[in-house]
Amino acid sequence: MLLAIAPVMFFGGKGGVGKTTVSAATAVRLTHDGARVLLVSTDPAHNLGHIWSAKLSDTPTQLEPGLDVMELDPAATTDRHLRQVGQTMRAMMPERMHREVDKHLELSRNSPGMHEAAMLERIAEVVDAGVGAESSATYDHIIFDTAPSGHTSRLLAMPELMSAYTDGLLERRAASDKFSRAARGLGGGSRGGGANIVDGREDPVERRNQQIRSVLYKRRRKFEVLRSVLTDPAACAFHIVLTAERLPVMESAELYRDITGSGIRVGSLVINRRSPDDGGEFTAARRKVEQEALSLLDALLPAVPTRELPWLPGEIGTRAALGEIAALL
Repeated sequence: MLLAIAPVMFFGGKGGVGKTTVSAATAVRLTHDGARVLLVSTDPAHNLGHIWSAKLSDTPTQLEPGLDVMELDPAATTDRHLRQVGQTMRAMMPERMHREVDKHLELSRNSPGMHEAAMLERIAEVVDAGVGAESSATYDHIIFDTAPSGHTSRLLAMPELMSAYTDGLLERRAASDKFSRAARGLGGGSRGGGANIVDGREDPVERRNQQIRSVLYKRRRKFEVLRSVLTDPAACAFHIVLTAERLPVMESAELYRDITGSGIRVGSLVINRRSPDDGGEFTAARRKVEQEALSLLDALLPAVPTRELPWLPGEIGTRAALGEIAALL
């Protein structure tokens, strides 16, 4: 197989260039080689289920021997994320503030970054459960069929930001806990057995604080694990899919800068739907346009390996076509 293969792979690029087809064909090829593969769509406009004529969900569905497929539901993912955040926030607030917490979360449902934060946590869970160092390595490879370029580059830049944000919450939590313990000490608390004991009983405030810290530490660990995977060249590769046209080439160069700027290795440029070089006057003219675009690509990204896939004459959104494309990878 000529593509750079890693335990975790992302296929991204401009909308309409064939990310779903190429990622699915890669998954099929790897299963033919005996690998266990999980193929995951993070694009709200899911197409994987259409290829296999199957109804997919947020949990893995086995479609072929060695191949499980899932489509992350943005709305359901955001709902679950907000429920988890709400539980943490309500634990940190007095009961009289719980209604305000719920109102705040509902208002933030469609705020900038909320969808990305929710999807990022779900991706972290999928990676950790599938190929994480502490897991039983359920899969040899996890392949992500991603949303168009801008969404994906923002998403993959977030692990470091979210980890730093959670660290800030932990620092503020520690300062608050220290102040609370000092105040209780002045009031005569912590008698009969240590900081967690008040009048011989477990301090409910300290127990709550420990629960909050536990939630925040688990959250930080998710982002740290994902970040370590994404930035490990041996663990992760991002493949940029494009067509041989000027606009996809320009957008791919921008995506390359964003992805590598986040410390993620770009494994290859997959140039999809190349016109034949022996198809008559029309395709010869088309081929010339494509060659000019590829010259620009080479000037912009000279050191990135490329792989060309031909423009096939038949319908490519089928399982049969995947086998043909897989043989070309």
